[in-house]
Amino acid sequence: MNDVQTLIATLQSAPRMITGLIHEMPPPYLKRRPSPTQWSAHEHACHISTADPAYLLRLELILSEPAPYIKSMLPSADEEAGSLLNTDLDQALDRYVRERARLVERLKALPDEDWQRTARHEAYSHYSVFIMFRDLLLHEMFHAYMIEELRLKKDKDWT
Repeated sequence: MNDVQTLIATLQSAPRMITGLIHEMPPPYLKRRPSPTQWSAHEHACHISTADPAYLLRLELILSEPAPYIKSMLPSADEEAGSLLNTDLDQALDRYVRERARLVERLKALPDEDWQRTARHEAYSHYSVFIMFRDLLLHEMFHAYMIEELRLKKDKDWT
């Protein structure tokens, strides 16, 4: 995917798909982890809901600094241990939809040349605004896939 308009349209439509996946999950299984070290569908969805504000901050940093440095974002130890299970899922999904609309509007207003702005990234060999938002999309599609896999799994004898 190298087309800005396709990327924006896909980012815009992602919340409908992800909230749809969550609403298809039987409620008794939403918070069940397939193992003690693997996230539940609830946790995947709540994690996705937190990304957009951080990516908007990254965007503003890249647009305002001559040589910005971007640190990797990883789940915290608390999140890995299950703290996202305490997050209100409906509020998280509402926030995700609201923040994504804000992010999409910001991206639609970006001039073409800003999509090529670069930054140094802690873990990546090269990084640009375009790569950053493609990465955001791919990251949440990974989590969407994990939700789908949990939803379809035949053996739901989880922890």
